[in-house]
Amino acid sequence: MLARLLISTAATAVLLANNIQSQPTPAPNPGAVIEAFHLYDIHRRQRSLDDYSGKKAFAIVFVGTECPLANLYLPRLAKLHEEFGEKEIQFLAINSNPQDSFVRFSAHAQEREVPFPVLKDFDQKIAKSLGASRTPEVFLLDSNRTIRYHGRIDDQYTVTHRRVQAGREDLRIAIEELLDSKPVTVAETTATGCLIRFTESPRIVNKVTYSSDIAEILQRRCQECHRPGQVAPFSLLTYEKARGWAETIHEVVLEQRMPPWHADSDFGAFSNERRLTHQERETLLAWIEQGCPEGDKSEIPPAKEFPVSWTIGTPDRIIQMPITETVPADGVVPYRYYDVDPGFTEDVWIQSAEAMPGNRKVVHHVIAYIVEPGKKIFTKEGEAAILVGWAPGDMPAIFPNGVARRIAAGSKLRFEVHYTPNGKETTDRSQIGIIFAKEEPKREVHTNILWNRQIQIPPNTASHSEKASYTFPADAQILSFMPHMHWRGLRAHYSVKYPDGRKERILSVPDYDFNWQSVYRFAKPFPVSQGSTVSVVGYWDNSSDNPANPDPSRTVPWGEQTWDEMLNGWVEFVFDHEDQAKQREVAKVE
Repeated sequence: MLARLLISTAATAVLLANNIQSQPTPAPNPGAVIEAFHLYDIHRRQRSLDDYSGKKAFAIVFVGTECPLANLYLPRLAKLHEEFGEKEIQFLAINSNPQDSFVRFSAHAQEREVPFPVLKDFDQKIAKSLGASRTPEVFLLDSNRTIRYHGRIDDQYTVTHRRVQAGREDLRIAIEELLDSKPVTVAETTATGCLIRFTESPRIVNKVTYSSDIAEILQRRCQECHRPGQVAPFSLLTYEKARGWAETIHEVVLEQRMPPWHADSDFGAFSNERRLTHQERETLLAWIEQGCPEGDKSEIPPAKEFPVSWTIGTPDRIIQMPITETVPADGVVPYRYYDVDPGFTEDVWIQSAEAMPGNRKVVHHVIAYIVEPGKKIFTKEGEAAILVGWAPGDMPAIFPNGVARRIAAGSKLRFEVHYTPNGKETTDRSQIGIIFAKEEPKREVHTNILWNRQIQIPPNTASHSEKASYTFPADAQILSFMPHMHWRGLRAHYSVKYPDGRKERILSVPDYDFNWQSVYRFAKPFPVSQGSTVSVVGYWDNSSDNPANPDPSRTVPWGEQTWDEMLNGWVEFVFDHEDQAKQREVAKVE
């Protein structure tokens, strides 16, 4: 009785939340032929019905991340997939809910290990064309894409009841009859579940203009990168530029590719989050769909002031590589290392630092290490003497008040630069900028690389995971994380296990993107007690289905070049009491 009440209450809540919607197109009758469609899956790989042209049938089910009934039926669908997959029945799930972000949709499918493709219907075209209105709701198509069955999966779960077992397994029976070349006995049933909320058309009734609505959004969310000299490929500083790229903006905003942010909002709050709000997203899309009106130029807000070149502001000191490096037109360039003596005769404290590539076209990454006399850059516990790094993404080291990085007297700085030739011989001279703390800080920043150099990723494996951990010797506060993998990287997550045995996930990156190396900075430092263990788990796709995979036939080890792999779970933190931490580290070594 309690289970039935929980299902009914939860499902009803979702239904009520979604009951204001435009009406979908009525579902085509059985016998209608469906056109092939293209959608992105949970790893942003495009899938089409044409990809499965040799299949005998397609079972297409609409799902949602928060719908209790859809979630109850996922294990049932997995079993049906396992049973009928060998008989050439292709299962596909489609998420058309606008409230389910791409990152949440991707995380949901991966966490529940859905064994068949799950696709995102960003503009709801597929749901509308099929007339789908609920989750879960299934359409069974034959090899000619003719609808043979439409409705529920079975009658075990509904909004109002939960049977011990199904009275009639409608989808199973329809599949068996189709495979036996028989007419489907019951070709249509009523699906029950959560309503799909359809986006209103038009999105926004009032006129949206660049001057009064769009300029401010672009300033806040886009121009940090979309301006001359920065990582983005074009500028968005003016109306003319924004209008010229309107179609591209519409596509990447609709598909939630931009602004780039790959963390699941269910875990952690981060100060540098770039995610658009729902209102911002709808306003941008509406402006483009209305034809990009400019509006009254006098309403354009004053231009946002950005640093001319340095994100951190004008550095107190700029330190360059000691030479100008020649990068060949092709081939593999081993990592280059250059030591520079900054001439520090006493300890200095760094409030912020930034690495700047001299030639972004060929620089894959830059890392500046601190080479302190008598000490190694990496300890066996993984602590890393790193000042700052750069890769396409969000990499400057910017510390809160009272927190800074120490460079000991007599230390040198070591540039590590990875070059990727682009077909033309060229040169580079990268540099770093630093801003000194105005006074000695209360806390010193520490970095642990949290790496696993023993990873071995088996060949032809679609999902393989490895783990790395670090135990805090004293009470501490975590400032940021940065997961790092290479071409085969799929997703990563961080968890903490406390001394009392409790476990907590504190960051999930289900949509990992090697081309955008993001640092996730906590809005408030995350406290961990002495003896707590932070772990990072990384997942890789070493199968031929991964378009970025250079060779699915090899076992992939840890390695510096991108055709090998890494599991580096960079974590920045401060100890609450530095002296206690050092005493415990010394005692552990002795």
